[in-house]
Amino acid sequence: MTCLSDLPVGARARVVEIGGERNFRRRLMELGLLPGTPVRLVRKADIGGILEVEVRGCHLSLRQAEARHLVLQPS
Repeated sequence: MTCLSDLPVGARARVVEIGGERNFRRRLMELGLLPGTPVRLVRKADIGGILEVEVRGCHLSLRQAEARHLVLQPS
């Protein structure tokens, strides 16, 4: 198990658990990040600590602090 912020660029994984506050978890689930959902880390921006993630064919941007709340199982 690992968190999203620790994945290497291009790696694929499956969401196992979403941590953090209730409103934060609900927002991520509304964006399609549900347990069991496959994700791919597209890129990491050096400035600002932003991660681009592909989820269900869409690209999402998350802060590294937010990405640490996503527990993943690498594929």
